[in-house]
Amino acid sequence: MTDTAIDPQAPPSGTGCVECLADDGWWVHLRRCAACGHVGCCDDSLGRHATAHFRETGHRVIQSFEPGEDWFWDYLDESMIDGPALAPPVSHPDEQPAPGPRGRVPLNWREVLRAQ
Repeated sequence: MTDTAIDPQAPPSGTGCVECLADDGWWVHLRRCAACGHVGCCDDSLGRHATAHFRETGHRVIQSFEPGEDWFWDYLDESMIDGPALAPPVSHPDEQPAPGPRGRVPLNWREVLRAQ
């Protein structure tokens, strides 16, 4: 793994998926790029923006951006890895629901995901 795969000083880009927020979308869970701080949605989400960010940038390591979770994933090795503490905040706010954001998640979100 390269030295640039994780930048502990890079702050998160926000409290939600950058792309979903821009297009009035919603997500299931959030992931944070360990190289630049980009916050994207997980692969269970419709947009799969965290993986898209990896494909566009080559930034290979993400960390969960969910409260109480601190695991890292390496897309290239397809494995969990250890990583350092990242710049705060380390998750979206506790009061922000998952899936989220509040007010955008359809009541039938599970069916929407199954239909994709």
